Amino acid sequence: MTERDDILRLDDAGLSALCKLEFFKGTGPGGQKRNKTSSAVRVLLPGFDVAATDCTERSQTRNRANALRKLRFELAMTRRVSPALPPDRPACALTSPDYPLWLARVLDAFAENDFDYRKTAAHLGVSASSLVKNFFRDPGLWQRLQEELASRGLPPLKAPR
Repeated sequence: MTERDDILRLDDAGLSALCKLEFFKGTGPGGQKRNKTSSAVRVLLPGFDVAATDCTERSQTRNRANALRKLRFELAMTRRVSPALPPDRPACALTSPDYPLWLARVLDAFAENDFDYRKTAAHLGVSASSLVKNFFRDPGLWQRLQEELASRGLPPLKAPR
């Protein structure tokens, strides 16, 4: 188990304790309430150079929860660990609290297998089409993978039918 995995397993209170929280007045639509209260939240995870911001809600509490969720996704997307540990299960729902950890471990395996989805699928014990479908259901992940493949001169993944 790695430090990243331990952080991804923390609940919101535990993760908040590790983070530096900043509150500020959000900008944009929302009327006078938005411009008078410091409901926008920025969370920074020291030592990992990962940050996330949210100001979509009028509630600071909901914005903090949203920012922590975004921080988990950013940490899972950007921090690689080797050797790759297999995820606890072949697929995980996007709304599951375990999704960021699942995502991180799948991306570790993808990077370890030189961004070859067929080798990664074999490594994880799933079919290649199943792996691509899991990538495709998360638009942010799909976009990042396509950008990563393009930056390495590899062909893009084809969207499942």
